[in-house]
Amino acid sequence: MSAKSVKTTVTTEAIMKVGDLPFGLAVKPGSTLSFKTGDWRSALPVLDREKCIYCGFCYIYCPDGVYQDMGDKEKYYKPDLDYCKGCGICAYECPKKCIQMVIQEV
Repeated sequence: MSAKSVKTTVTTEAIMKVGDLPFGLAVKPGSTLSFKTGDWRSALPVLDREKCIYCGFCYIYCPDGVYQDMGDKEKYYKPDLDYCKGCGICAYECPKKCIQMVIQEV
């Protein structure tokens, strides 16, 4: 059987139950706040607040929007670890390299 002869049909009913979805797919845009996805993470972002210049790059580049602005008094961005998947984009984009990705023990 060739790849061209295989036909798969996916219906809306087939993807409506989140528990039945493979590899944690989101059902609809904006629905990820309903599902804490931080347990997917293998690396944890750790911030060195002494080096942080409060530029907001971590906030801007995070694909899941997990960084929260702690305000002008605190002057840093804090990741919400309930949703952080540990991709490391924040650490890569940080101009002062104050975010280190630390392997998380299981």
